[in-house]
Amino acid sequence: MVLRRRTFFAQALTHATFPGAIGAAMLGWSIPLGAAIASVVIVGIMTLIGRVKRQGSQVASGILLTAGFALGVTLQALNPSLPVHVDSYLVGSILTVTTGDLVLATSVLGLAVLVLAVFGKQILFSTFDVTGYRAAGYREWPIEVLTLALITATVVTAMPAVGAILAIALIAAPAAAARLVTRSASHIFVVAPVLGAVSGVSGVLLSRSLDVAAGPAIALCAAALFVVALLVRSLERMWLRLKT
Repeated sequence: MVLRRRTFFAQALTHATFPGAIGAAMLGWSIPLGAAIASVVIVGIMTLIGRVKRQGSQVASGILLTAGFALGVTLQALNPSLPVHVDSYLVGSILTVTTGDLVLATSVLGLAVLVLAVFGKQILFSTFDVTGYRAAGYREWPIEVLTLALITATVVTAMPAVGAILAIALIAAPAAAARLVTRSASHIFVVAPVLGAVSGVSGVLLSRSLDVAAGPAIALCAAALFVVALLVRSLERMWLRLKT
């Protein structure tokens, strides 16, 4: 998501899946399932809007971010007895995560590792050199669909723990921090999950000691790690300048 510059897409996705969660609650389905179904629809709509002349993916993301979230709020207001509320959906609750949520997250993790093992080189090739990727005879859209599917699955599985808005911080901040302190893209895939785990554990401990919500605490820890990585990178550059 960070390397392919899809952060705003993921942000729009988190908000726009809210009506899917509301719809699932109305039908008695699993909320992550409803969010996942809504995600598939949203990705399709984004793709269609992005193909419109003089439009683009950023425009499509912005439109669906506001429209999707507004639709979810409207549906929730029309059905006030539903268990899905705006505040709980946005910030999540890691303490109420179920075994099913853990199984889903583990499954997505295994799928992501498998995809990177099989298609990792093609993903990096298309990410850093789109022109060369096309010249080599590869089609760009299968890799794009694959990466968007992984981003969507990751966002949906993170929502029960940290919520829609904070999921982006937990996904993007560790990856951005890892990008600052590593020297190759392959190392990012190792360092980023470690930083994400550190953010999660630190956030839960912080929330317990300060008696605050766990989701925001985890997001703040992830952001703090990014700031630390940024400072380390700046100090490293200053040191290199002094040496030369």
